[in-house]
Amino acid sequence: MRKESKNYLKKLLKQSSPSGFEQAAQRVVEEYLGPFVDSISGDYLGNRIAKLNCNKQNAPKIMIAAHCDEIGLMTTSIEDDGQVRITQIGGADPAVLVGQFVIIHAESGDYAGVIGRKAIHMMKEEEQGKVDKNALWIDCGFMDKKEAQKRIGAGDPVSFVSNFQELSGQNIASKGCDDKAGVFVMSEVMRLLSQQKVRVKNEVYGVSTTREETELQGAITTSSSIKPDVAIAIDVTHCTDFPEGDKSAVGEIRLGNGPVVGKGSGISPLLFKKLISIAEKKKIPYQREAVPNETGTDLDAMQVSGNGAASALVMIPCRYMHSPTEIVNLKDIEHAIQLIFEFVKSITPDTQLIPD
Repeated sequence: MRKESKNYLKKLLKQSSPSGFEQAAQRVVEEYLGPFVDSISGDYLGNRIAKLNCNKQNAPKIMIAAHCDEIGLMTTSIEDDGQVRITQIGGADPAVLVGQFVIIHAESGDYAGVIGRKAIHMMKEEEQGKVDKNALWIDCGFMDKKEAQKRIGAGDPVSFVSNFQELSGQNIASKGCDDKAGVFVMSEVMRLLSQQKVRVKNEVYGVSTTREETELQGAITTSSSIKPDVAIAIDVTHCTDFPEGDKSAVGEIRLGNGPVVGKGSGISPLLFKKLISIAEKKKIPYQREAVPNETGTDLDAMQVSGNGAASALVMIPCRYMHSPTEIVNLKDIEHAIQLIFEFVKSITPDTQLIPD
């Protein structure tokens, strides 16, 4: 991976972007993508839409989307002793939240804290091993409610502290891999398309969407305005290469074995075949996943907006999804970039998009 791209990935992963509060991440996307595309703009929901060749006549419209929002927390109330009560944005197992370092992004500034829970010595036997998601709080060190209220208000977003770390085997660990890894893939595809000697003839829209973790709102509005002929969603999917990984649920998905191409009822069979054909022809490693119902990604909104779009789903294997630290593989990311880049180039006005 080139140095500039890797630095962008690191910078993107370090940003705080709980759903609905993605501005910091979107500024990084805009700064990086701006020099490579014809234009990049935002909308009312905070999406960023990068455009290439968007004044072409009779050219297929291709939308490549990934969401920049991450799971997080939100403040709800303050206890008399100054502890800050919280609820979740998106969803995580409460068991992985206890003891995490977090930052409350208040209107008066950022405040570091720790998610607290009473010590095991103070628990009754029946309480041990159980975590009530409604019984957690953030300890910022405030002395009392009055001090906390001067700084914190209800509705302030909370993010996990940046924890990017390179591991062995070209694996990386960080908060927000779901789905900043996908935003990175989209960005690199747009960069490569813009730098070709012979420019792609399609209209291409690279979209960093918002609010995917809270009902796909960003994808709904952007796909409604773009009205793509072809829609590609990039997201993460569950690995099963760890103890208790449930292969019966999603199949055998391993880190480092390539991006995952989804096949299912909401995915164009023609585009699925095209992706597989390109991967095999270009010798790009890939994996497959059955997606029988809703995908739980931006694709669910993109495929049915307006008159609908021929849709495809490319996923990055991810361990420990929806936790404060997720793991993905850099080679999987690079192969996802290569696959989608070749896929976009292969789409022409003559490409069959309507199933027989």
